[in-house]
Amino acid sequence: MGDTTRAASADAAASAAPAILIEGLAKWFGEFQVLRNVDLRVERGERIVICGPSGSGKSTLIRCINRLEPHQQGRIVVNGIELTDNLKNIDKVRSTVGMVFQHFNLFPHLTVLQNCTLAPVWVLKKPVAEAQATAMRYLGRVHIAELAGKYPGQISGGQQQRVAIARALCMNPSIMLFDEPTSALDPEMVKEVLDTMIMLAGEGMTMLCVTHEMGFAKAVADRVIFMDRGEIVEQDEPGRFFEAPKNERTRQFLSQILHR
Repeated sequence: MGDTTRAASADAAASAAPAILIEGLAKWFGEFQVLRNVDLRVERGERIVICGPSGSGKSTLIRCINRLEPHQQGRIVVNGIELTDNLKNIDKVRSTVGMVFQHFNLFPHLTVLQNCTLAPVWVLKKPVAEAQATAMRYLGRVHIAELAGKYPGQISGGQQQRVAIARALCMNPSIMLFDEPTSALDPEMVKEVLDTMIMLAGEGMTMLCVTHEMGFAKAVADRVIFMDRGEIVEQDEPGRFFEAPKNERTRQFLSQILHR
């Protein structure tokens, strides 16, 4: 087999592999076990919503996917790369995984445009002009290009979260992780952020989103996962998940969250 054939075979295998594979994942904070024997396979282009009560391990799970939190047992493989203590592998995974946090995490002393170009210039080594052009394109896509010269403190929470999404997209990720992206927003700002996420979902982005926005889950998710006490208790496509949940813990959670 020649080098070209071997390279083609490797590329084909990589593209056929799941975007994310998690097997037997366990994690502790001190003596408290926050994740228990989690198994999850996420296909490329799949959109998954993770829900569950506070303290169920949802945010910890997705933070493990880009090694913001190290795990103690099990395996996490992202785009064919296993996450271990190997710093090169961690950097490779983070270069293909974008993350949007609950609290924006924008640099207050940098403009919107500078927030979006910082990582492409310093991490991806892109020329400043190219990084700026990319940033303006993504700011346009999330409908805030006119705010490029503003500072985070001069714009609304919903606008800041859209900047955070644009900033993540500027790294050209193949996977996007969202950790309760609307929970810190005033109600009138939630829709503009969800609309941006719906746009991304419509373009085939692989997405994992921790959220209690069940309307978003019904509209966008291929699969809804319910976690409780560090475990995946139930998962199904949205229709069956909401209309006929199998587990009593899932039913209790949905009865509380859907009838507020």
